[in-house]
Amino acid sequence: MSLLVIMATRALLTPDQFAEWGWRVPFVVSIFLLGVSLWIRMQLNESPVFQKMKDEGTTSKAPLAEAFGKWGNAKIAILALLGAVAGQAVVWYTGQFYALFFLEKTLKVEGFTANTLIALALLIGTPFFIVFGWLSDKIGRKPIIMAGCALAALTYFPLFNMLTVAANPALAAAQSKAPVIVHSDPAACSFQFDPVGKNKFDSQSCDVARAFLSRAGVSYNNETLAPGSVAEIHIGSTVITAPDTARLSGPARADAIKAFQTEARAALDAVGYPAAANPDEINKPLVVGILALLVIYVTMVYGPIAAMLVELFPSRIRYTSMSLPYHIGNGWFGGFLPQRALVSDHHRKRDTGDRHAVPARDLQEQHRPVIHPRP
Repeated sequence: MSLLVIMATRALLTPDQFAEWGWRVPFVVSIFLLGVSLWIRMQLNESPVFQKMKDEGTTSKAPLAEAFGKWGNAKIAILALLGAVAGQAVVWYTGQFYALFFLEKTLKVEGFTANTLIALALLIGTPFFIVFGWLSDKIGRKPIIMAGCALAALTYFPLFNMLTVAANPALAAAQSKAPVIVHSDPAACSFQFDPVGKNKFDSQSCDVARAFLSRAGVSYNNETLAPGSVAEIHIGSTVITAPDTARLSGPARADAIKAFQTEARAALDAVGYPAAANPDEINKPLVVGILALLVIYVTMVYGPIAAMLVELFPSRIRYTSMSLPYHIGNGWFGGFLPQRALVSDHHRKRDTGDRHAVPARDLQEQHRPVIHPRP
């Protein structure tokens, strides 16, 4: 539904209007959905098990202390966080959020088109939430969640490479013909983690080079230079030296960065790196198919997760116990996925091979075996 609101807003406004104030419209509309959500919650009754506990006066008097102050319960919460929710969060955010981020920011697909493709994929994949929820009742939660995580970890690399070829074939061809390599002193490169987008990363030549390539949606590899060296961008056979901004300030720094960006953009254009995806070259059916498969992975891990978390904890502290791993897992492991992907991409060495599917590394590093439900 959020995509539909965003698409409608984009269709009614000019790009400048949307960038200036129109992006706030979906948030305003969501106030109505918040009211609907509250109304639905107020109409719900307690589960029979919890209602019986309330009637008998056996509910927990200190649910936080009981849930996390006792090692037996806290251990299950930690295992639920690292064993189930972390993997689910990475798969979920990759399939429904990072995929859109990747289409727009890396592959430079126009915003309305990218949202439309994602919406079609969601339309195809959403029924599988019911399918895998039902199947988990038959064969168990663990096999389906593990299968979803395993499939994602094994196929993210080829799927994101296929998505690049399908959505922006000119970019894929340019990366194959003229790979981009940043040569720099690693000690002079900042840890480029900027979740709010306020840091300019212009104090070191390495930062200037990497920030430009990231904003241009150009994937690159890294090579190490001697300490104190000024960073260089190698675009095929062309070498462009980044400005030594550590020795510059004020207008001189800004002018040097602008000149570097102009030269680097011209070099990228010369070897075929497109500034944006050509709408006529996008293989839309294939893109939707790949995105739908990513959504199906989401349904495999997300469909059974609620029931699994409910089954892990005793009724008297269930809501408190499952809330912490669920929200921390999705907020930290999932919410920061795009930023972690960007940081991982910045620090990738030349011999790692793949250029796009950073979420696969997150999944492989963060997912742990899913624990058995509490009897």
